[in-house]
Amino acid sequence: MKIPPRLLPLLEDGLIDSVVRQLMSGKEAMVFVVRSGEHTRCAKVYKEANQRSFRQAVDYTENRKTKNSRQARAMAKGTRFGRESQEAAWQSAEVDALYRLAAAGVRVPEPIGFHEGVLLMELVTDAHGDAAPRLNDVSFEAEDARRHHAFLIQQVVRMLAAGVVHGDLSEYNILMGAEGPVIIDLPQAVDAAGNNHAQAMLTRDVTNLKNFFGQFAPDLLDTDYSGEIWSLYERGALSVDAPLTGRFQRADKPVDLASVVREIDDTLADEASRRLRMGH
Repeated sequence: MKIPPRLLPLLEDGLIDSVVRQLMSGKEAMVFVVRSGEHTRCAKVYKEANQRSFRQAVDYTENRKTKNSRQARAMAKGTRFGRESQEAAWQSAEVDALYRLAAAGVRVPEPIGFHEGVLLMELVTDAHGDAAPRLNDVSFEAEDARRHHAFLIQQVVRMLAAGVVHGDLSEYNILMGAEGPVIIDLPQAVDAAGNNHAQAMLTRDVTNLKNFFGQFAPDLLDTDYSGEIWSLYERGALSVDAPLTGRFQRADKPVDLASVVREIDDTLADEASRRLRMGH
């Protein structure tokens, strides 16, 4: 096959020996199967910003820090150097998250290195040694669905305990590897403590898991793990072995209708007084 230009530096530097085939093309990157010595790995080539369908929404990049003050100023001004720096930060976010989560025991592909905008990492395979399918391409018996769902909820807890929320977790970015589910695609991962949208993102991640596995095990649709997990996190009581029930009593206060009516009456009275004053 024709070697993609972005992979040529890795070949020239001896980081990979050959490009076997393209594995997939997603909203943010293209992934290739490559050979490196005796190992078969995958190389994730990030698309340029104008080619991505996944935008760097401010919800995701909020509170991301850069160690270089010149880069930070350029990014704030939107200069060419700033845009290039923002691209680099977006790409390196996945590398940082992979190393951080792997160290926390989260099942993610093993990162090998990051070079010239290309992430080199473990190729996740199925029981036959082939590239692992995504969850959305797999059907499950009810018991297996419950087991994999429970495992992934545990992974969400491990991520949050490490201070990370995936932010885009669904059946489309989880691989069904030989040893079970493997979480992928992390450039949009957010810092749980530093991002105001982290709770909403965690809720969406957990809801996506519930809805997918609930197709095979409908009882999962009645669970509410996100509220329970976030409540433990906020109270500083979250740990990787925290017992979860899937039940959570949300503190929704009943609407005080009398108070609402009083507010409306006061507003109407103020408006009537204003009109009288204007009439005079």
